[in-house]
Amino acid sequence: MDPPAPSEGTRFPPAEGERRRWSELPPSVRIALERHLGAQVVEETSERGGFSPGVASRIVLSDGRRMFAKVVGAEANPDSPEFHRREARILARLPPDLPVPRLLSVYDEGPWVALFLEEIAGRSPRLPWDPTELRRVLSALESLLERLTPAPFESPSFGELHRHLFGEWHRVSGSTELQDQVRSAFGSAPLRHLGRLRELETRMDDATAGRTLLNSDVRADNVLLADDRVYFADWPSACRAAPWVELALFLPSVAMQGGPAPWSLFDASPLSREADPEAVDTVLAGLSGFFVGSSMKPPPPGLSTLRPFQRAQGLETLRWIAHRWDGV
Repeated sequence: MDPPAPSEGTRFPPAEGERRRWSELPPSVRIALERHLGAQVVEETSERGGFSPGVASRIVLSDGRRMFAKVVGAEANPDSPEFHRREARILARLPPDLPVPRLLSVYDEGPWVALFLEEIAGRSPRLPWDPTELRRVLSALESLLERLTPAPFESPSFGELHRHLFGEWHRVSGSTELQDQVRSAFGSAPLRHLGRLRELETRMDDATAGRTLLNSDVRADNVLLADDRVYFADWPSACRAAPWVELALFLPSVAMQGGPAPWSLFDASPLSREADPEAVDTVLAGLSGFFVGSSMKPPPPGLSTLRPFQRAQGLETLRWIAHRWDGV
């Protein structure tokens, strides 16, 4: 079973949400937002990357100000407004000199939430990944994690924030129908290791424990390359964990978007030196279960492209496990 054909001739599913344009917002919402900003939007450039179903655009105001606008309503996806609210709280508490777009203002009325952020004069990395750009991003990520150790403010641990995501191998083990779906989409290898995967995914809290504040959702579409700096955007999933966990979460997306095998980058990184091998196996077990299980579910409202992207990440995470456990 192959994923849908990606856009623009790439060989992998696109990380693209169902974007709305500023002009497509309800007139009453546009009026309220422009009143909040104190100026009208006279120019907009929509950004395709990322999975939010709302507006994600660079905007120019009638008074000359430039900023990045993220706007979503509950009708597109009922969970998205709360993600924007959580991101606003996190951005307001991050140290101001980090390579993170600054939060300028927040609009939160009824079902609509808008974040207005510093516009970064940068671009997303080229895909398939360019080796030079990838080295630059990995180096910047290592520096960011060092700056965020210890976490600069109280935040939930990785296990606390994401516990509801991990348990898919238990679900698969109890259903022959799901096992048939896994075999069809991912081959028989995961089922040979099903008992071990099921047992390991219960240990995610202990395996990920640490003092570093992670973004926990770093992907190419959440990275901006400026002339002098690499910026990391989209922080609603920030949480505490061991720093190597950020790398383990990031690398399956790198591999599925044309980058090197994840283990080659992980093993070469200084972040992996403090990682207990059993803890790494545990994180990969939980992560693979999340990607595999999620990819077989119906798409969430407004996020029709998400499941093929998760399936591709699941394939790379399982390939990483096969390398570690089967030597292939």
